[in-house]
Amino acid sequence: MKKIFFLFSITLSSLSFAQTLVTPQPSTTQTIKQNFGLSTIELNYSRPNAKGRVIFGDLVPFGNVWRTGANSATTLTFGDDVTIGDKKVTAGKYGLLSIPNKNNWILIITKQLDVTSPSAYKAESDLVRINVTPVAMANKVETFTMQFANVKSGSCELNLQWENTSISLPISTDVDSKVMKQIENIMTKDNLPYYSAAMYYLESGKDLNQALSWFNKATEQSPTAYYMFYQKANCLVKLGKKQEAIATATKSLALAKAGKNPDYVKLNEDLLKTLK
Repeated sequence: MKKIFFLFSITLSSLSFAQTLVTPQPSTTQTIKQNFGLSTIELNYSRPNAKGRVIFGDLVPFGNVWRTGANSATTLTFGDDVTIGDKKVTAGKYGLLSIPNKNNWILIITKQLDVTSPSAYKAESDLVRINVTPVAMANKVETFTMQFANVKSGSCELNLQWENTSISLPISTDVDSKVMKQIENIMTKDNLPYYSAAMYYLESGKDLNQALSWFNKATEQSPTAYYMFYQKANCLVKLGKKQEAIATATKSLALAKAGKNPDYVKLNEDLLKTLK
């Protein structure tokens, strides 16, 4: 009986030691999903730390293909077609590789999703190869960092920063033709989105008279919508119709006060000050 108990105890001890030990990732993974154009871009990569090491030209050798991160391959998923450099890239998931050099980097968008070492790289799978100039930074970045910057309706940059080096990859997408096609299709149907169409025309610098016509129809449908009257006033200002802009902003101000919205009260007050 003692032998059985002893063997049972050993078995339990072995099982307890065999359990999985969870520890922090040495190079943490990060996923960034950025709204862009009419869709999104998703970035997946791992973030190594410098830990006092010389990075570019040593840990990451010059002239070699780099997975642009640590651990698994770095990937970009485009929800819509984009342009990188002068190359069109259709919506889908791609690998992001780089070839660092002292005065010049090559950034690569590839169909390969599994490149973790130079030996796995196949140049024939490249979709985009773009030359970019590294920028020296005064402050050192300890953890390899990628982020989307200068995000506009039709363009953005993917910034790479590590040690004292910064790199930017320009990305663009054709927003205007897609929105215009939507407007052309939708505006022939009932329950028209007059306000949304007018705002796009106003912000894109398109036909302001057409925008004003749509603002008029929008405010007729929503006579207490102070935000619509405020944007209509901005449109009138751009058309040089000062007195009409004053009257419209004054109406928006009154509606905003009635609706207890201090943000639009201030916006209208500030607009009216510029018109006096």
